Amino acid sequence: MKRAAALASLVLLAGIGTVAAFVARRIDAGRDVIGSSTAEFTTTSRAGTARDPEPWPMFGHDRSRTAAVAAPVRPPLKRVWIVGGRSLIEFPPALAYGRLYYGDGGGRVYAVSAQTGARAWRYDAHRGVAAAPAVGPYAHGTVYEAFLNRFPSRAKDPTDGAVVALAAGTGRVRWIAHVGASETSPLLFDGRVYVGGWDGVVYALDARTGRRVWTFRTRGAVKGGLAAAGSTVYAGSYDGHLYALDAASGRLVWRAAGQPRLFGHGAFYATPAVAYGRVYVGSTDGRMYSFGARSGRLRWSRHTGGYVYGSAAVWDDLVLVGSYDHDLYAFDAATGRLRWRFDAGGPISGSTTVIGGVAWFATLHGRTYAVAARSGHVLWSVAQGRYAPAVTDGTALFLVGYSSVERLRR
Repeated sequence: MKRAAALASLVLLAGIGTVAAFVARRIDAGRDVIGSSTAEFTTTSRAGTARDPEPWPMFGHDRSRTAAVAAPVRPPLKRVWIVGGRSLIEFPPALAYGRLYYGDGGGRVYAVSAQTGARAWRYDAHRGVAAAPAVGPYAHGTVYEAFLNRFPSRAKDPTDGAVVALAAGTGRVRWIAHVGASETSPLLFDGRVYVGGWDGVVYALDARTGRRVWTFRTRGAVKGGLAAAGSTVYAGSYDGHLYALDAASGRLVWRAAGQPRLFGHGAFYATPAVAYGRVYVGSTDGRMYSFGARSGRLRWSRHTGGYVYGSAAVWDDLVLVGSYDHDLYAFDAATGRLRWRFDAGGPISGSTTVIGGVAWFATLHGRTYAVAARSGHVLWSVAQGRYAPAVTDGTALFLVGYSSVERLRR
């Protein structure tokens, strides 16, 4: 009996030792990674310098999704006009052809004058919408929006979604493509529309016809938008991986994972941003990641104190991103070292935008901040907004409240 008890004790101790070793390895593997200032970091590839004939044609401004532009628009600002949607406006408008295009939680897409706020048209999809539209040049202007399930369905069917193409001038439907339920702000690139779905599929559609060009299946829902650089598109998935796909064929170029957690893994909800030869993306594991755009190798990672749902703005060698821990972080784009952090007093779920060196973001407590992107010094704040708050046409700022959009100028 004593020998059996001793053997059982040894087995128990061995098991405890194995578990302890596993925990130690997981903790060590999940530590912050400080990056190199030269490895896959191209200083000549500046962020926020892309040019487009329209001022803000898609979420994140352009296909790189860096959400940073140079514009002489700085606070303090005064309201010129305000228009209201009938429900939550979670994502900012697209600006093109002298109009703002945006969707609300009631499944409606609006087109309003950027100068006066007067409504030009409204399209009611009778579906959920949680994405910013994109505007392209096809047929003198086409607006593309991604939609979720049909109303009044309460079931969340991952296969029941659509991308709708609307005439920018009139709101007339050009085509409807049936895809997985999508809350992906469409990416327009080289005559195609790229979206992801709750069904785990990345779709490439012809921008003129809506025809499927290719699909690629991941092992989790694809909820965030895609980004593009060169001939590659990048998509995050709820399977914990970031995918690089050939834009023309959908062929897998590489797949990268976030760092391991003690149990399970984080999910990529945020839209990636591509700059300096890197891909920057936040995760629900509370980390901000930098991967090599060509190789997929982890170049740095930094832990925050909460979920990172919002997309980062990349500007002047900085990566600016908010966290559920109430802080806005500014990380060095090359190494990931912390430059500064700002306590906003509420969870940050939406994305950050940098306009003329000013970082705009909002908290779930209903306050929008404008802070100096170089230092984190507060320049202005207002008691409204919840998610991604600001875009610009180069002369005015368009601020998104909970269910309103307003034009601001000095």
